[in-house]
Amino acid sequence: MTELFINAVVSGLLLGGFYAAVALGLSITFGQLDIVNIAHPTIVIFGAYIAYILNETFGLDPVLIGLVFAPVFYVLGMGLYRIYYYSFERTGQESLSGLAFFFGLMFIIEVCLILTFGVDYRLVSAPYIGQTWKIGFVDFPLRMTVPFIVAVVVTLAVYFYMSKTFQGRAIMAVSQDRLALQLMGADPVKVKQSALGIAIATAAIAGALLIIIQPIEPSVGRLFIGRAFAIVVLGGMGSISGTLMAALVIGVAESLISTFYGPSWAPAVSFGLLLLTLAFRPQGIFGRA
Repeated sequence: MTELFINAVVSGLLLGGFYAAVALGLSITFGQLDIVNIAHPTIVIFGAYIAYILNETFGLDPVLIGLVFAPVFYVLGMGLYRIYYYSFERTGQESLSGLAFFFGLMFIIEVCLILTFGVDYRLVSAPYIGQTWKIGFVDFPLRMTVPFIVAVVVTLAVYFYMSKTFQGRAIMAVSQDRLALQLMGADPVKVKQSALGIAIATAAIAGALLIIIQPIEPSVGRLFIGRAFAIVVLGGMGSISGTLMAALVIGVAESLISTFYGPSWAPAVSFGLLLLTLAFRPQGIFGRA
C-alpha cells in the first residue's frame, strides 16, 4: 500500500507539472489581464498538432518543436490582442463580446483541425517515450518526466521574467493601476499585447508536451478548460508561483483519486477544489498577484 501511495504521489506531481504548463498562459491572460481566453486550451491542441506534423515529417523532437515555435506563437498572440483590442477593449465591450470572441475562436480552431486531420487520435515518437527510470520501487516514466522538467523550467522562466524585468512588472501592474503604469512611461496597450504574446507562446510548448504524454484529437482541449481555470483560481489570480503549486496539488489529488477510487472520479477533483477555494479562500493559495 505504501509503495502504491508513493508512486501515485510521484505520478501526480509529474502530471501537475504538465498542468502548470497548460494553465500558465491562462494565468497571464485571465489572472493579470482580465481577459477570459477560453480558447487557450484549444490553442494548446493547435500547438500539439504542429508538433505532430513536424515529428511525423522530419522526426524532430516534440520539445524542440515547441520551443522553436514559441516565438511564432508569440507573434500570433500579439496579433490576436490587436484584433481583440480594436474590436472590443477599445470600445468597452470586452466583458461579454470579448468572451464570445474567444469562444468562437475556440470552435473555429477545433473545426479547422477536424477538417484537416479528422477525429482520429495522433501521437508522436521520441527515444524517451516508453522508457521508465526506476529509483527503488518508484517509477518515473519519461513520457511524464520530460514534460514535467520542461514545464517547471518554462514556468520558472516566466516567473523570473515577470518579477525581475520592467516589462514583466508592467504586465503584472497593467490590470491593477493603468494610470500609474502610464505615468511610468509604459503603454498599457503594448504591455497587454506583449503579455498575450507570452501567454500564447506558452501554449506552443504545452501542446508539444501534451502530445508526448498522450495521443490527441481536436476536441481534447475541452477537457482542460475547467481544469486550467480551476488551477488559476486556486493558485491566486495572476500568481505564476501559485499556478505551479495549484497545478501540483490538483495533479496529486487526481492521481490519488484515480489510484484508490477509480479514474472516473478524477475530473471532479479540480471543480471540487475550486469550489472549496471560492468558499474558504477566494484569493487563492498565494492571493492575486
